[in-house]
Amino acid sequence: MEAPASMREMPAVKGAIHSYFHRMLEIDPGSKPDVYQQLVRSARVLNANYVLELLLSAGIATFGLVLNSPAVVIGAMLISPLMGPILAAGLAFAASDLYLGLKSFLGIIASVITAVLFAALLVWMLPFQSPTTEILARTKPNLLDLGVALFSGLAGSLVVCRGGGGGGVTALPGVAIAVALMPPLCTVGFGIGSGWNWPIISGAMLLFVTNLVAIGASAFLVFYLEGMDEREVREAIAPSTLDEARHGPFASLIAKIHMQSAIGDIGKLRWRVLMLVITFVLLFIPLRNSLNQLTAETVSRAAAREAVRLLGAANILTQRLDVYRDGVILNVVVAEPVPPERIREAERFLVMRTRRPATVSVRKVAGEEELAALRERLRQPMVPPPPAEPSLAEFQKVVVEKVGPAVAEVWPSSSAGLESYEFGYNAKGPVLRLVYQAPKPLDDASREVIERALRSRLSLDGAAFVFEWKRAARRRR
Repeated sequence: MEAPASMREMPAVKGAIHSYFHRMLEIDPGSKPDVYQQLVRSARVLNANYVLELLLSAGIATFGLVLNSPAVVIGAMLISPLMGPILAAGLAFAASDLYLGLKSFLGIIASVITAVLFAALLVWMLPFQSPTTEILARTKPNLLDLGVALFSGLAGSLVVCRGGGGGGVTALPGVAIAVALMPPLCTVGFGIGSGWNWPIISGAMLLFVTNLVAIGASAFLVFYLEGMDEREVREAIAPSTLDEARHGPFASLIAKIHMQSAIGDIGKLRWRVLMLVITFVLLFIPLRNSLNQLTAETVSRAAAREAVRLLGAANILTQRLDVYRDGVILNVVVAEPVPPERIREAERFLVMRTRRPATVSVRKVAGEEELAALRERLRQPMVPPPPAEPSLAEFQKVVVEKVGPAVAEVWPSSSAGLESYEFGYNAKGPVLRLVYQAPKPLDDASREVIERALRSRLSLDGAAFVFEWKRAARRRR
């Protein structure tokens, strides 16, 4: 049965695209098998050189992040060997090579685990685990980071395709720096080694996965356009691939999963593209949310600067802006009072610019003159306030509570009956008047004893005593 004309034309169209790609980028079609073999070798992670480069890169990146040194972190990027297995994974997708894809995937997983654990061990051994700016900068990836990774993957794939020619050698250091694969992994290790700091771990891992997927997808596109899946290229590398699959380190795994017959086929193109699209969609959601938050923070900070200007305060000591999902809060510390109407105007401006609830909090601190006056007041001795004068009712209560018991205690009840007593003041001082009934008045000795006893108990040294005698009625027989 003869195939439809459209299907017969597809290989010709595909070949024309490959030829145009080769001419435009000055790629030698005869170098494809060598490039293929080079990427297959770069996916080998079970050798001393790869492990040594991985550990050295992880160690340098970890210390660079902790020291907050961008130069040291860049040095770790140049040493990192992670680009090799990731580009090999992109080639496996483009060339439909199952064995290379399995080898690259397992190599990436092993490299990630090794780098993260080594970085976590180094951080755990440090005497301090304080997040730096370099660390925090890798915990909030967004769509812009996805774009950087896509362009970096395209650049790296083109450099590999050209085999170092056409400026590829000079572009390799820039690609290594732009990709930045090792710093996010070491940031994950920092989060683990510093006590399982989940925000740092999740943010940095999302950045690494974003770079990984973007680089792999870019490599897939470049290698497919170059024609790495052509029959001539596959036939040239088939013997070595089959031999490694049968006798290499993953031979036993392939035998256990019964995939010997599918070593040279990873599936149809549409399924490979669908896998990449689904992965990008899954990454798009958190990266878009992070980009929206970054946009809101940028807009809010620009609006906050204008709002501070609207306050009209000449001496602004500090200002801090807190951006939340449900609003923004601007805290300003000034050295002079700000009118309430200016504060309300700044709040209205923030609400208009950020389109979310906003609060402006202005706090005034004391100036030098106010502090000097306060220090002067503190130096002065504290003078207690004068005691409050008692009212007449309070004075009466005190007199009854003190004078009555004292008089009752010293009065000679057996010889005279005390009828009443009065306590008051005249121009000469306190006066105590005692009214009693008795057959005859008390003699001078008795009155003197009573006076001395009351003066002692009531502390009335200068008081005058008046004894008023009333004759007692005689009893009838």
